[in-house]
Parts: sequence; structure tokens; C-alpha cells
Amino acid sequence: MLDEEEGTIFKDAKHRIALCYPSPYRAAMSSLGYQSIYRQLNEEDDFAADRAMLPDSPAPLIQRGELLLAMETGQPVAQYPMLAFSVAYELEIAGVVDSLRLCKLPALAAVRKSDAPLIIAGGPLTFSNPVPLVPFFDIVIVGEGEELFLELCKTAATLEFDRTRVCDHFAGKTGFYVPFVDGDVSPPVAQASMAALPARSQIITPNTELRSMYLTEVARGCSRGCTYCVMRRTTNGGMRAIDPESILEAIPEHATRVGLVGAAVTDHPKITEIVTPIVERGLEIGISSLRADKLDDDFVSLLGRGGYRTLTVALDAPSQRMRSQIERVTREQHIIRCAEMVRRHKLHTLKLYMILGLPGETDEDIDELIDFSMRLHKVHGKIALGIAPFVAKRHTPLDGEPFAGISTVEKRLKRLRKGLKGQVIVRPTSARWAWVEYMLAQGTSSAGLALYDAHLAGGRFADYKRAFAHRGCQPTGPVARVRSSAEIQSEKRAALRKRLSVRP
Repeated sequence: MLDEEEGTIFKDAKHRIALCYPSPYRAAMSSLGYQSIYRQLNEEDDFAADRAMLPDSPAPLIQRGELLLAMETGQPVAQYPMLAFSVAYELEIAGVVDSLRLCKLPALAAVRKSDAPLIIAGGPLTFSNPVPLVPFFDIVIVGEGEELFLELCKTAATLEFDRTRVCDHFAGKTGFYVPFVDGDVSPPVAQASMAALPARSQIITPNTELRSMYLTEVARGCSRGCTYCVMRRTTNGGMRAIDPESILEAIPEHATRVGLVGAAVTDHPKITEIVTPIVERGLEIGISSLRADKLDDDFVSLLGRGGYRTLTVALDAPSQRMRSQIERVTREQHIIRCAEMVRRHKLHTLKLYMILGLPGETDEDIDELIDFSMRLHKVHGKIALGIAPFVAKRHTPLDGEPFAGISTVEKRLKRLRKGLKGQVIVRPTSARWAWVEYMLAQGTSSAGLALYDAHLAGGRFADYKRAFAHRGCQPTGPVARVRSSAEIQSEKRAALRKRLSVRP
């Protein structure tokens, strides 16, 4: 795949760090954070960043004893002094286990030898609940990690990547979660400075989910208050918009497709000033989060000129009652207007993504969704519903809310399909795996251990059910107030020194 990449960095450096992604290449190279860290570390004179991704089918490779190799060097990843994982969501933790097994390293930090590589984690998962990562990592960077990761790399190098010394150094520091010291209490999420933004791609490749697309951040955070969402206006100060000039100037000359990334891209006050020159250059455009209440004819026309064929917007909940309950500003008239614009500008499909199984949801809400979807179908014939079961996340107003139940979600999907009579496309994600995600999202370190047990047992849904029961995993309810670093730094230090004598 290297020969099809543009922007790959090959360099000699005093220190080489393995950047690991616990999913296959096509997902890894669609990750803006992963790519951005790759570029930033390679900009440091004394460091080189080499990538390693989970193979498409890791199990046979593990059975044959094959090793995970770094792409840039072809060297075994286990030989690197530090392995840094970016973990996007709960179910990717299984990919961490397989990656470490391919390195022939114990997946559990507690049984790794003192001379093992330093193994750290960061990524989007750390904004909600990083605690299930505890069994596998020496340090977790919590929140926005651009500057913290560079600090960790530089300090670790001066300490010769010694696991104990590095953990001792970072215990109690803002943004650094040292599981060996902190146990199941994670620190507050960190915030990067505006100087570290925007995150942007380094490598363009056709072999990704977002084929040959250059990605750039438009805004960090969100200005909205949706109660189910981790990235809401109370997270790290809300939305921080990037100025258009810095976005546009960084787009490489060889780019043919540009993806604008953020929690609410169309909330950027100058989004039209960003999109217009991209389209006028003849480039295709992609936007990660269109908000129906922000779209108008001129903007949808611009998207059509930029190659859009499917307009994807958030409906979020099956009824207006439920949308109001989760503090969504979207109304039926916004979605109807989108359908009219899709028809008027000759786009192919209007796709609505939404959540099923929210607290308080009833069959009447599903019936309202059926009626509304059929009305949309009359406006524009090709309507698709992308549906995900509700999974309560930490640090949101809905933290601690129960999972609706697999049978409940499946019954409501059946009711929805029956009512739509095949005239509207329904694309749901699995209710069973949403339950597994929920158990991890609301879980403690024991949930991480249960995932480890289940994955080694075969990774089937039944394996997860048994493992969660065996480990006594139960959702623990809303997370308690997180103490500040200042409040707990001294006791962390004391705990570390007390435990050093028993560390493997």
C-alpha cells in the first residue's frame, strides 16, 4: 500500500515510536487524529513515527506466529521502545488485544516484564470512558492529546523509555491517566491550545474508507447541547472555530478531494467561505456533520457542485417529543426542506441518521417516525435511515441511563420496517453489539478484563455475555465528580511509591 500513498514520511531519527491503530489500514488512514499525530511527531528532529495497523484477519496470523511489522521500516513493532495506540471507540479495544498478541507481548500490563515497551493510549474514546483501557496500558492520554503526546515522547526518551520511571514522572499531571496509580478514577480531559489546531492529514491514499481524501479539521468541539453526546458545548469550552485561511492554505496541491471534519462543521460561522474556494478549485468536497437547520439552497447547490450525491443529516430521534427531550433543535420542517433541496438539486439520496431506544421512547414514537418517513418519501423518493441503538456515554447528561434492551430495540426495528413497507431504506447497526458497547461505555476496568476474556474465547456475542457475568460487570450509574489533578497529585505519588515494590 505504501506505493499508492502520497505524503508518506521516511526519515532517520534518534528515537522511533510505533503509532498503532487497532483496526485495519482503511480505517486507520481515515482517522484524522492518527494522521495528525503521525505528521506532528515526524516534525520533531529527534523522532520518527512509524505506523502499524491491525491486519484485516488477525486470527490466522496470530495462530501462525507472525509478527506485527511497522510499515515504514518493516521492523517488528515489539522492538520499538514505545507503542502508542489511538482508540476510537469501545469495541476497538479487542483490536488492541490482537495487536499486542501479534507483537508477542502480553496484552495485560500487569504481567508484562519491566523491560517491555512502554504502551500508551489516546484517541476519541478517552473523552468518554477510558477506564476499560486500564488493564492494557501503562499511560492513557485523556482528551486532546496533540501537545501532551509530544511531551510524553520527549520525557520518555530522556528517561530511556523506562516504564516505571515514566509512569512515576507523569503520575498526577493534567491529562495523563496512569492506571497503575489511578485505578478506576480517570482525570479530567485535557484541552489543546489553538496553536496545535487544526488536525489535518499527512497521507492521501486510495485505500481508505474515505478514498483519496485529504482531511482537515474545521472546528474543535461543538456549540450544541445534545444530551446524549460527549462532544457538546460543555466539553472543553465548546466549539473552537479554525480560521478559513489556515484551512485553505494547508490543502496540498495534489489533493483532489477534501474532507472537512468536526462535530458540527456547518455551525462554523464562515463555512461558506471555506467550502466555496475548494469547490471553485474543482475539488470534491465531503463534510462530516451537516446540520439540517443550517442548510439552504445555495449551500446544497455548492455541495452538489462539489460531488455530493447523498445528503446526510441528523434526525437523531424518532419523534419531535424525543428530539426535544434530548435538546435537539432539528424540527420536521428542517428535514422536509432538506428533502426538497435534494430533489431540486438532483442529488440521489437523503440519508437520516438517528438513535433508537432512547429513555422514555415508546411505540408511538416509532409510529411517528414511520409517518414522517413516508411523507419524506413522497417529497423525494430515495430516503435512507441509518439507525444506531442508544448507548449512554460517560460525562453526558444521559450518563447512567439503561440500555433499552436487545429485544426492545429489535421489536421496534421490526415495527419500523413493517410500517415503511420497503419504501424507505433501513440500515441499523446490531442491537447485540450495541449492548456490548454499552457495557464497556458504562464499565470499569473489570469490563476491560471481561472483553479480554471474551475475545480470547472467540469473540462471539455469547462469549461476551458469559465474560461480563463472570467478571460481575454491572453499569455503575453516573460517574462521580472527577477530582482535579491538584487534589489528587500527592496521593497518586504516594500510591505509586507504595506499589513499585510489587510491580512485575
